[in-house]
Amino acid sequence: MEDIKTIRVGIIGCGGIANGKHMPALKAVKNCEMVAFCDIIEERATKAAEKYGIEGAKVYTDYKKLLSDKSIDVVHVCTPNRSHSFITVDALEAGKHVMCEKPMAINSAEAKKMLDAAKRTGKLLTIGYQGRFRANSLYMKKEAEAGTFGEIYYAKATALRRRAVPTWGVFLNEYEQGGGPLIDIGTHALDLTLWMMNNYKPKYCVGTVFHKLNNDRATANAWGDWDPEKFTVEDSAFGFIVMENGATIVLESAWALNTLDVREAVTTICGTKAGADMNEGLRINGVRNGRQYVFKPDFSVGGVDFNEGSSKETPAEMEERLWIEAVREGKQPVTKPEEAYCVTRILEGIYESAKSGKPYYFN
Repeated sequence: MEDIKTIRVGIIGCGGIANGKHMPALKAVKNCEMVAFCDIIEERATKAAEKYGIEGAKVYTDYKKLLSDKSIDVVHVCTPNRSHSFITVDALEAGKHVMCEKPMAINSAEAKKMLDAAKRTGKLLTIGYQGRFRANSLYMKKEAEAGTFGEIYYAKATALRRRAVPTWGVFLNEYEQGGGPLIDIGTHALDLTLWMMNNYKPKYCVGTVFHKLNNDRATANAWGDWDPEKFTVEDSAFGFIVMENGATIVLESAWALNTLDVREAVTTICGTKAGADMNEGLRINGVRNGRQYVFKPDFSVGGVDFNEGSSKETPAEMEERLWIEAVREGKQPVTKPEEAYCVTRILEGIYESAKSGKPYYFN
């Protein structure tokens, strides 16, 4: 039996998303080891190395020193949004394959630099959209590919929280993040929607962005009251997107909104043959034999495994496993950088339209 190459991974940014998703999920992947950790706060990198690293794992405060280690195959970029682009480009230029946390970058110009660097270096690049790897998402995608929905011409991308503003890290800092809920959770819902539609050709969009609740003080927020002085990003943002073929998407995103329709990183699609939403797991609706039907797959028991995974795998573990397999086998990752680039372009268009008060045209 041939030896399976062990993929050596370096982690840049050892904060919330690295600890909450990337490092625990990578730990579950076979023939993969985390060998280097970098953070501007050395203590965070040291803790990560002790918990997730191999024996003798290196610790850095300068990411460029990590990149100079020729034995590292893959780098995961888990830093604030502003630094996604230049760290990813440097990593690709250093000969590493890169998984960058979402969103791809703070704007389309920065995202384009990442895309160009991946093409120039021939290295793989993917963006962390783990919502694609939930059981309901994978099922809906299989149905879409089988033609169950026909032509999908209307969709809703929903990421609505009632009062769940992230008050830690740099989430509220517009300079570091490039935006609030739209770029943070709206990005997941939009990625999922475009992926289901398999449509990456936007024509124009109209957007509105609100700062209506930022100054509230007794907020009943899930993670404690936010500081109005620091809350410089929007509390909610909405977009109306028209694709080149006329298909239309409504995007709703909020961290704080007076609503009971609380759903995050989900999509609703309507096609010529059937439709689907992610309420109650997944509901597919249509007409068969002259009768309306609603079909709800049962996700409480194991289904067909996605590329030989275990049915106990979390979405993050599946995302990491398939990514490491793509690197080992030299094949395209599930989340392609061109797709993530389109998401960033649309998010930027919504912000720009909100600023100008006019539709934003992509070409």
